Amino acid sequence: MRPLGQAMDRPPWHCVGGRAAGAALIAFGIVSCAPPDELPTTSGELPAPAVAYLNPARVSAFRLETGVVYRAVRSAAEPWSVHLVEVDASRCRLGFEVARARSVEGREEVSEMAHRSEPGVIAAVNGDFFTPEDRPIGLEVSGGSVRGVPTRPVFAWRPGELPWVGPVEFRGDTLRAGRWTVPAASRVNGVQVVSGFPALLAAGRIVGDLEMGERPGFSGERHPRTGVGFDRGRMRLWLAVVEGRREGIAEGMTLPEFAALFRSLGAEDAINLDGGGSSVMVIRGEVVSRSSDPSGERPVVNGLILRSDEGYCVRRM
Repeated sequence: MRPLGQAMDRPPWHCVGGRAAGAALIAFGIVSCAPPDELPTTSGELPAPAVAYLNPARVSAFRLETGVVYRAVRSAAEPWSVHLVEVDASRCRLGFEVARARSVEGREEVSEMAHRSEPGVIAAVNGDFFTPEDRPIGLEVSGGSVRGVPTRPVFAWRPGELPWVGPVEFRGDTLRAGRWTVPAASRVNGVQVVSGFPALLAAGRIVGDLEMGERPGFSGERHPRTGVGFDRGRMRLWLAVVEGRREGIAEGMTLPEFAALFRSLGAEDAINLDGGGSSVMVIRGEVVSRSSDPSGERPVVNGLILRSDEGYCVRRM
């Protein structure tokens, strides 16, 4: 096993020109290409069940700021290359934004969405599946407006509340997510909702057959994956991206394997977001995952962004 922090095949903070590198330097307040604080153990302080499940050959772990840790994991047991962001959801200044493509019915790279959401952006991943007409398939709440329908499980957040991962519903003009409700959601600022499919975990248990019967190619074959999970007991939220479609190196995961990853991290509830060529993780403005598309990062209709903002601590719905 290599020492913690030793360069990966594509290190997340390498010296390159352009906006991405410059943004990273500004964010960290440094004058050379270097990562943020390194964590002190070669396991990257992953939960023990995750270490057992992934059997890391290599872990690069970096503390992006208090309450946020990024890890890149290469498995020794399986052709898995995994990117993880762990968020302490108890910290009030850490919040989420569902970013839309610049055009209402268009697509945009997640790295560009993150750039437009500055300042305070820490990390971002791609969001919902979308139609050929560039509309999200499930519910989306962003910027005080709603589009889509509440037919699929969601990630939902608003200032002053813990994240919600699971089903959402409208009752009349009221949006209900877990224990909190929002009257007239389309007129309430701060509410953020992005959908996924399918639900992977609910109360710590695998949800159904994870579409193995209805969609065996989608579920039972290994593909690049993006997902979000929440450990309510420890108040830890996990963003995960699994690279794929590189035989013998990074082949992706099946949905049962992806659900098992979230369970090993301690998540009680988790959902699968769009995957394949859409899967991407952005850290401090720079793409750290490798796309399965030969052309690189794929434009999508929305993304889920982690931000730091003191204003979240004083805003209440």
